[in-house]
Amino acid sequence: MRPRNHERHNLAKTGWLRAAVLGANDGIVSTSSLILGVAAAHVSHANLLLSGTAGLVAGAMSMATGEYVSVHSQSDTEAAAIAQERAELRDDFNGEKRELTEIYVRRGLDKALAATVADQLMAHDALESHARDELGLSSVNRARPLQAALASAASFSLGAAVPLAVVPLAPPQHLMSAIAVVSLGCLVCLGALSAKVGGANPLIGAFRVTFWSALAMAVTAAVGGLVGAA
Repeated sequence: MRPRNHERHNLAKTGWLRAAVLGANDGIVSTSSLILGVAAAHVSHANLLLSGTAGLVAGAMSMATGEYVSVHSQSDTEAAAIAQERAELRDDFNGEKRELTEIYVRRGLDKALAATVADQLMAHDALESHARDELGLSSVNRARPLQAALASAASFSLGAAVPLAVVPLAPPQHLMSAIAVVSLGCLVCLGALSAKVGGANPLIGAFRVTFWSALAMAVTAAVGGLVGAA
C-alpha cells in the first residue's frame, strides 16, 4: 500500500504560487530592466537609485491595484451567482434537488444513489452543496481581493529589491553586468523552485523564466543606450 502522503497533490498550491511567482518575477524583471535601461543612458548613480526606488514603489502599487480590481470582479461574480442560487433554493427547493441529483448522475452515480447523496448534502447545507457542485466554488478557491492585492505587492517588492540592492554595492564599471548576473541568477532559482513545487520540470521552468527575462533586460538596455546616445 502506498503511503498516504503519496496522494497529496499540488493543485491547492497553484493559486498562491501563481500570484507569488508572478509578483516576484515581475519585480525582478521590471526593476532590473528599468535600472539597466537608465544605466545604459549613462545617468548618475543617484539617479539610478531614484529610478529603481520609484520603479519598486510604482510597480508594487500597480500590481496591488490590478490584482485587487481583477479579483474583486471575480468576487462580485461569485457573490451574484451565490445570491441567484440562494433565490432558486428558496423558490424551487425540490427542483434544485433534482438538478443536483442530475449532476451526480452525470458524474457516474446511479439514479437512486445520486438522489440519496443529494438529499443528505442538501439537508446538511443546501447552498454550500450547490455552490461547490453546481458552481464550482468552495472556501479554498473563493476570491479574496485584499489578500491577493497585499500578496502581489509584497512579492513584487521583494523581487524588485534584488536588483535595487546591487546598485549601491557594485562598482560603477561593472554595475550593468552585476545587475544582470544577480537578477538572472535569482530568476533561475525562482523558475526552478516554482516548477518543482508545482510538480513540473525544474530545468524547463528555469529556462523559460530566464530566457524571456534576459530578452526583456536586453531590449530595455538597448533602448536606453539609444536614447542616451541621442
